Amino acid sequence: MSNILAVIPARGGSKGLPNKNILPLAGHPLIAYSIEAALQSKTITRTIVSTDSEKIAEVARRYGAEVPFIRPAEFAQDMSTDFEVFAHVIQWLKDNENYVPEIIVQLRPTSPARSVSIIDECILKLQQSDADSLRIVTPSPITPYKMWRVSDDGNSMQPLLPSEGIEEPYNQPRQRLPKTYWQIGFLDVIKTSTILNGSMSGSKMIPYVVPNEYAVDIDDLDSFVKAAKVIESSDEYVHFSSK
Repeated sequence: MSNILAVIPARGGSKGLPNKNILPLAGHPLIAYSIEAALQSKTITRTIVSTDSEKIAEVARRYGAEVPFIRPAEFAQDMSTDFEVFAHVIQWLKDNENYVPEIIVQLRPTSPARSVSIIDECILKLQQSDADSLRIVTPSPITPYKMWRVSDDGNSMQPLLPSEGIEEPYNQPRQRLPKTYWQIGFLDVIKTSTILNGSMSGSKMIPYVVPNEYAVDIDDLDSFVKAAKVIESSDEYVHFSSK
């Protein structure tokens, strides 16, 4: 069996909603949904939470995840990147356990509406390709061909995107414009070699398209309420047997 590592990054210092990763969502801490998704996967072989918070670490362990280290503060700042966090995970595991997975799956706690079967399908899709990574996307609710860049002085604007073969796409019906897709936080599947080469995506990425209802991202208290309704609306999403 291949070594497939799920990494759940969970910073404790959210300014917008403090401790959001362990706030209750439909009876369980938010982070528990990502942990349970990884544990229910048939292909993920190990589940780690990378956090700078002892409180988050305690909850993560209680729900079955490993927390082999507390993330250094330098990788838990407002402007810290995914690459810094994941490069640290890989280096720590290599240095301390001589463990290097084949593939890393990023499960963001703020996107709790997940189907375990889709996680496994995405891992298999990347394994069977020569791509560097896979990202979940969903059809864009708004076309970027009708978006604009406005000058700093507010006196002029330019279209965000041109469209080859379509004159003035911002004046065209949406149906005539190219289809576009929006990446969501459901999951990223990345070959470890891609991160070791300095990127979270690599030069060749492949998509896995899901419906818009999977685009649940929690960043405030209202979104907790919306997410609970989405999760409780279908048996397809991760649910808990007992904890």
